[in-house]
Amino acid sequence: MQIEAVKGDITLLHVDAIVNAANQALAGGGGVDGAIHRAAGAAELHKACAKIGHCDPGDAVATPGFKLSAKWIIHTVGPVWHGGGHNEAAILASCYRKSIEVADRLQARVVAFPAISTGVYGFPQDQAAHIAVDTLRSIDSSTVERSILVAFDDSTFSLYNALLSS
Repeated sequence: MQIEAVKGDITLLHVDAIVNAANQALAGGGGVDGAIHRAAGAAELHKACAKIGHCDPGDAVATPGFKLSAKWIIHTVGPVWHGGGHNEAAILASCYRKSIEVADRLQARVVAFPAISTGVYGFPQDQAAHIAVDTLRSIDSSTVERSILVAFDDSTFSLYNALLSS
């Protein structure tokens, strides 16, 4: 699987699936979660998420993309940072693995990921970037040909590029 980094708005990408850094209730929120809900059509996406009901940290579920260019939204719940001693790294790695598993089931060939858990959940950007790149590199996907790590800011974009070039 090819992995690349881009800087921009994940909701504008023309990919098969975008990953949403969701909350456990799949209720929409701030940051990338709120942006995805607004861009997809909040009412339709809320209904679809309500039917699913819940997603545990480290797991992933899918809904249609509704008004997005992406056919699918893969919702994953990252860990809240509590200093690193509460299995946060393993849960974050699971978010990437489970999202690719869901993408495989959906037959998605190109998947875009935000920087999961680095916003209000407080996961340190450098550690999260390492986990994202290392985990995606370790996955042997049957369907996904390309994963795009989408950075909203320059520092995350630089981290991804440095890791991907090493």
